[in-house]
Amino acid sequence: MSENRSVQPESVRPESVRRRSVRRSRAAAAACFTAALVAVGVVGVQSAAAHPAARRPAAPVAAVAAPGLGSAALLQSEDFFQQGLAPVAATVALSGRQALSACSGEEAMRDLTNGKATAYASVTWTFDTDSSLLTESAASAATGTSAGAYVKRLDALVRDCQDEPAGHWHYGAAHTLTAGGGTGHWYPSYNGDGTATGGVAVLRSGTRVAVVELTGQPTDDPAYVEGVATAALNRLAS
Repeated sequence: MSENRSVQPESVRPESVRRRSVRRSRAAAAACFTAALVAVGVVGVQSAAAHPAARRPAAPVAAVAAPGLGSAALLQSEDFFQQGLAPVAATVALSGRQALSACSGEEAMRDLTNGKATAYASVTWTFDTDSSLLTESAASAATGTSAGAYVKRLDALVRDCQDEPAGHWHYGAAHTLTAGGGTGHWYPSYNGDGTATGGVAVLRSGTRVAVVELTGQPTDDPAYVEGVATAALNRLAS
């Protein structure tokens, strides 16, 4: 896939162009990143493939104390087993510096909130399929009004990638989600040939907001994206 564009120096290239260029590079590199994580052993979860007979939920991501938000509010290994997914490894951070989605380029939750959230938490999960990767980034807003503003910005960011030229990777239509006292929208994602390849969700529970993205197609069941988004919304409310 290619686009006819004049080449401009990075310093003067329009922000939307730079962001789209970066996000496509990030989407293309997802599989390589997955393999790298597994290779270096950033492991908080044992591989289900290593113990096929047991297939027990592995230990959840350890809860890390933080003002108003911790990793216990993020997806845990048992949430994936319920969706037929086998997690291999998890990396947790509380800096708010993880890139939000394949659509956001390198924009992080701390950027989107202008550093004004009271706490941040993020996790990257890998699975027993080389092409699958999940990222989740959450923030705790100071007020309900701020939380509403953050969600509005996140939805706008995602919807910016719904309208793409034919043959380009893009997000599909929004679906409303309600669970655990929270609300959100989830969007399927598609390759340029129209093949489903995961999806993204924008979630809010009280003053907590999150964006969750699953890349790749870890199972043949199309309900897994909604199932993962629902599990994430329930965790966010905890």
